[in-house]
Amino acid sequence: MRRQSSLAIVWLIPLVLSLIITGTYSSSSAVAAEQVGNSSPPSRIDIPERIARVESGLLPPVLIQGEPAPAMTLVERMSHYNIPGVSIAVINNGEIEWARGYGVRENGGNVPVTTTTLFQAGSISKPVAAMAALFLVQQGKLALDEHVNTKLVSWKLPENEYTTAQKVSLRGLLSHTAGLTVQGFPGYAANEEIPTLLQVLDGIEPANTRPIRVDMIPHSQWRYSGGGYTLIQQLLIDVAGKSFPNILEEVVLRVIGMKHSTYQQPLPQALAASAAAAHRKGRKLSGKWHIYPEMAAAGLWTTPSDLALFAIELQNTISGLSNKVLSTPMANLMVTDQMQNYGLGLALKGEGKSARFSHGGINEGFEAYIVAYTSTRQGAVVMANGSGGMHLAQEIIRGIAREYGWIDFLGENRVLAQVDPKLYDAYIGQYEFGPHLMLLVSKKEDRLFVRATDHRQFEIFPESEITFFLQEFEAQITFIKDERGRVTHLILRQHGEHSAKKIE
Repeated sequence: MRRQSSLAIVWLIPLVLSLIITGTYSSSSAVAAEQVGNSSPPSRIDIPERIARVESGLLPPVLIQGEPAPAMTLVERMSHYNIPGVSIAVINNGEIEWARGYGVRENGGNVPVTTTTLFQAGSISKPVAAMAALFLVQQGKLALDEHVNTKLVSWKLPENEYTTAQKVSLRGLLSHTAGLTVQGFPGYAANEEIPTLLQVLDGIEPANTRPIRVDMIPHSQWRYSGGGYTLIQQLLIDVAGKSFPNILEEVVLRVIGMKHSTYQQPLPQALAASAAAAHRKGRKLSGKWHIYPEMAAAGLWTTPSDLALFAIELQNTISGLSNKVLSTPMANLMVTDQMQNYGLGLALKGEGKSARFSHGGINEGFEAYIVAYTSTRQGAVVMANGSGGMHLAQEIIRGIAREYGWIDFLGENRVLAQVDPKLYDAYIGQYEFGPHLMLLVSKKEDRLFVRATDHRQFEIFPESEITFFLQEFEAQITFIKDERGRVTHLILRQHGEHSAKKIE
């Protein structure tokens, strides 16, 4: 039976509650384990004090105007999300200013996370793989706009009615505009048979995803495709004549100095001793983690410090200060919007001093996020060994942004309306998005709460008599009434509108 991928970074119904799990976590284990020294002399700003302010100053995405930001510490938020371990690296002035590990490698254990503890990077594997592909373009071994079948040897992308007028190119694969299927990959448990790359490409068992095929006109629209990067993996193997981990080691990892990174899948035993275990809802995965033969899309094992070195190299190359892997023109092309604010391997946002590149990564039981500014040479990387890590990472990034004076990630301010709590009584009840998705609205001590089935509840705050917002998510709920004033359904606005009917 094929499993649907849960790896896409999608912030939709039910308010992302499925990623927010409460549970037990020993605060005594959330100990900062290690700090990486800066090669330059310390500034007048006390770095340990900066770190302490970040650790105690995490921020939610929504702030209430006129009220102080809620006190959110890293230890408390790790407990909130039931995440055993977190690792952070902060880039300032084009250098790793500090890096630290927190918590433990696996729940119930006592081995601390350090700055050299390995995590799965998930989809952050893609931009690193993209840099290798662009290096081969730079060497003349690949061309961005030629038909990929020209250089594919071991396997050919099947032609169909969508490729008649427009062929699939490396540019399209790197920018998610090639029209390929398979959004993401669930990986394989330690006791499962691992497919070959060719079996993954054709969706042949034991592959647990569908065949990677073109199902829309190439370059006509943007659609995230891990399948496209899996095709890139085969393309690089055919062109270079080496294994994918060896290609990346020789072309990118070793050159940049990413000494604690590898695309080897399964992870060799010698490296497994340095790796964190994956956790889903606080429980360690059987076999500790999943295996990803789809290496370019999801197979990188690394650390925040190594990913920070990747970001710094790209920042420096864009600025003309380095060319270890790419030339300045090629690096600038990597961060040039191709479609939908996505470059060649990286998400793009902002202009001027706000211009930045980023990527998220979610593998089973691992979640991570990287962001770096192209002009100010600032940035950060957060990696966690548990579901909910993406939300925690965003809270940490906002705390870093406040401490380091970033102009982004500072949260949205909302004005709290004065509403008679008696009006809340009409909103209490169950709301159905679909046959398997219910939202419960309840009231307690003049406060209104929402909860998806089997998940914890969240308070919602009034912007008006019928419209409410959450503080932990950028989401808005509006209660809809009929002509007689009865509440009939609600509208959830979060990356689109989603209607839920009230069940009497």
